[in-house]
Amino acid sequence: MSTPDTIVLVHGFWVTPRSWEHWAAHYEKRGYRVLTPAYPGFEVEVESLNADPTPVEKVTVPQIVESLEAVVAGLDRPPVLIGHSAGGVFVQLLLDRGYGAAGVALNSAPTEGVAVLPLTQVKAAFPVLRNPANRHRAVALDFEQWHYAFTNTFPEEESRALYERYAVPASGSIFFDSALATLRPGHQSTYVDYHNDNRAPLLFVAGEHDHLMPPKVQRSNARHYKSNTVTEFREYPGRPHLLPAAPGWEEIADHVLDWAVSHAE
Repeated sequence: MSTPDTIVLVHGFWVTPRSWEHWAAHYEKRGYRVLTPAYPGFEVEVESLNADPTPVEKVTVPQIVESLEAVVAGLDRPPVLIGHSAGGVFVQLLLDRGYGAAGVALNSAPTEGVAVLPLTQVKAAFPVLRNPANRHRAVALDFEQWHYAFTNTFPEEESRALYERYAVPASGSIFFDSALATLRPGHQSTYVDYHNDNRAPLLFVAGEHDHLMPPKVQRSNARHYKSNTVTEFREYPGRPHLLPAAPGWEEIADHVLDWAVSHAE
């Protein structure tokens, strides 16, 4: 297979493609074509989604995956897929369906069957899960909640600036469905075949101080894979959930891309 020339960056919940602005520019300087697709309805600016979160309420996992499949399938050669948080789940789903030359999941949310639930994750997710009515809403985080979940290692001033630039509501419906997926019979929307030998290589990356998706979640997710394909895990010390904007992000961006290109199939 030829070396990938395109990188697809998949954003997570509570943010939009804007959260990839530094990585996209960095990779473009290295000569890559970089795509940062939005979830359906998220193509507008952060300020517009905060003013009218209707697209957040309506979006579903199948819609998101279908839109990402269309982007990747339209490329001349398989790209490197890099997803953050919920985007890490979508990268895993794409790889399982035969897309991508290699994948990277940064502080990824878990796919179906990963039942590890650290206390910091419970606290970070509590603003959504505390009220069953949130299942039908777009749920925003206030600044204190955002700081705990996303930027707990940042000084308050920097954390607040990132909150104002990146934060949008998240889908309560998808969040509840993901939390309950392991408890329901049959395959749910975040199911992957952990025994799929045709899946491209996958690297899990965790931030040591991530409250929302702690390293335990990444390790457990990685260990679920039983296929004869490459699945690796790396933890970065001192990093929070918002890896795309954390100090030293260049080191992480370069490492994961070099890993992906060297393992591309």
